[in-house]
Amino acid sequence: MPKAKTHKGASKRFRVTGSGKVKRGRRNKNHILNKKTAKRKMRLRQHTYVDKSQEKTIYTLIKVCK
Repeated sequence: MPKAKTHKGASKRFRVTGSGKVKRGRRNKNHILNKKTAKRKMRLRQHTYVDKSQEKTIYTLIKVCK
């Protein structure tokens, strides 16, 4: 049986921390930025964590054994 391949789109978007949480960037930071406030754009720069209900799906895409 061949080896399972990593989903390259997911591997570029998600990182697994040392404690096992999945870190992700925030959405809505690519275009149409002039109508968004500076405060909102600063918040969008910060990373956040994937919800627990989605972690298993992300693990299977990026082939991380937990």
